[in-house]
Amino acid sequence: MDFATILQVLDSTVRLAAPLLLACLAGLFSERAGIFDIGLEGKMLMAAFFSAATAAVTGSVWLGLAAGIAASMVLAGVHGLASITFRGNQLISGVAINFLAAGLTVVIAQDWFAQGGRTPSLLGGARFEAITLPLADTVRPVPILGPIYHDLISGHTIPVYFAFSMVPLTWWLLYRTRFGLRLRAVGESPEALDTAGVSVVATRYAAVAICGVLCGIAGAYLATALQAGFTKDMTAGRGYIALAALIFAKWRSWHALWATLLFGLLQAIALRYQNLQIGGVPLPVQLMDALPYILTVVILAGFVGRAIPPRAGGEPYVKER
Repeated sequence: MDFATILQVLDSTVRLAAPLLLACLAGLFSERAGIFDIGLEGKMLMAAFFSAATAAVTGSVWLGLAAGIAASMVLAGVHGLASITFRGNQLISGVAINFLAAGLTVVIAQDWFAQGGRTPSLLGGARFEAITLPLADTVRPVPILGPIYHDLISGHTIPVYFAFSMVPLTWWLLYRTRFGLRLRAVGESPEALDTAGVSVVATRYAAVAICGVLCGIAGAYLATALQAGFTKDMTAGRGYIALAALIFAKWRSWHALWATLLFGLLQAIALRYQNLQIGGVPLPVQLMDALPYILTVVILAGFVGRAIPPRAGGEPYVKER
């Protein structure tokens, strides 16, 4: 494998890791506040559809992004209402959201566009365009560093750069602000936060809202940047992989970055080497497609070790009177 091929694989890794990273950070905010969210997949899928549909109709990717975030926020609100206000089972609520999104997106897409559950292909201003960073063309001839800057760091879309900038921002919010202290406290000991006069309900709803925004951006990126429109079940389990990455990262933002890059690398390798042969025997394409998911299970089963979630995670808070 030459240097150019390595850069191409790493470039694909960055693009594929971006939605995983956004969804992983979304789950991080929610679960740090004590709200387990299996519904990351459903929120991403709903956001992908409404962002693609709106962008196709209006021709504006920014309106599509806003629609995707709004759709994800609606489902986040439903999850918050079920889990926080009505103190329902958080896992069941998340699973219901996934089923709802999987069915509803196809039905609405067929009704609106009559293309078998798809949206029209997005062109021009309806898609995010790659950005060339300053001096990228100038430094390209420089050995090693030039191609890395031009081919790997430069040339991505705005959501990709936003996803990676969210890692230090998330760390700062959680560990250097009063809001972050309260959010972590509500996931560990909500009664202590309540005793201090801080609303447990408001803090958890804020975390769920942030989760909705990040899932909305992740879904919109899938439909308006990584691909050129919406297709049935296009999230392809990315929400679940993001949850696996969150456990692998042990609910820490910087660890989440490396975990999602690892899963993105596995997907990039699987996509690039579809006709891989070992000892002259070609590996089935289906095996290469399933490789990221298989390795996800292997990594979680054998390499994570003891991952301790927030103590109050999954438990509805009942205020003592």
